[in-house]
Order: sequence, then C-alpha cells, then structure tokens
Amino acid sequence: MRKIYLDSDIILDLLAERDPFYPFSAELFTLVEEAKITAFVSPLIFSNLYYLLRKLKSKDIARKSLQKLRLLVRILPIDEKIVELALLSEFDDFEDAIQYYTAKKNGIHYLITRNIKDYKKTDITVCTAEEYLKIWRRG
Repeated sequence: MRKIYLDSDIILDLLAERDPFYPFSAELFTLVEEAKITAFVSPLIFSNLYYLLRKLKSKDIARKSLQKLRLLVRILPIDEKIVELALLSEFDDFEDAIQYYTAKKNGIHYLITRNIKDYKKTDITVCTAEEYLKIWRRG
C-alpha cells in the first residue's frame, strides 16, 4: 500500500470545496477511503485546519469535519528530533520543515501539497494532488 503525507492545503481544498483544486483532493480521498493509499498527517494539520475552517464556516462545522477526517488519516507524532531538524533546516517556512521531516522520518515517499516551491532540495517526492494522481494511475 502506498503511503502519502498530506499538507493542510490539500485537505482544505476538499473540506472547503475550493475550485479548481477540489476534484483532485476529492479523488485522492476516494483512494484513501477505498484503502488504496494510506494518508498521514501531523497534529499541526488539525490545528491549522480548525483555525481556517472555523473562520470559513463555523466552530461546529470545523469540529465535525475534523472528526470525519480523523477517521480517514493516521496522525504521526512530532518529536524533539523533528523540531531540531526543522530549526536547523534551510526551509523558509518552519511549518513546512516540520511537515517534511515528519514525513521523512516515517518513511513516507510522497508529500502532497500545493505549496511545492517551499520544498526545495528534498529527499522525497513533493507534488500536487493532481500530479500524484497521475503517478498513482501509472502504477
């Protein structure tokens, strides 16, 4: 089974139905629901999404959406080593560094985001949901 790490923007595309990205995130989550791929996130993702969803929708909708999300994804821990690596990294965005090192430490080879430009010099494949779906279809 393929493992992917999801960044907040991909999940927000789904939950907020943001065009033109929604169809790709929806298809990605269909694969997750069908157990064809396993999706991983960090606790930061839930914090970020709650903050954004409560502003876009409401607190109740944010919580309900995240409760559903929790059933679909696996949450990876962030430890001292990940924080240390992120602090010492050349990433411009500290949160992106944490996401990257969380995925890398856990042997995940695909990080799915729309924020590709912030992931320079990586040892794992960083791509959009649309790009990942093309890779997945090729097998």
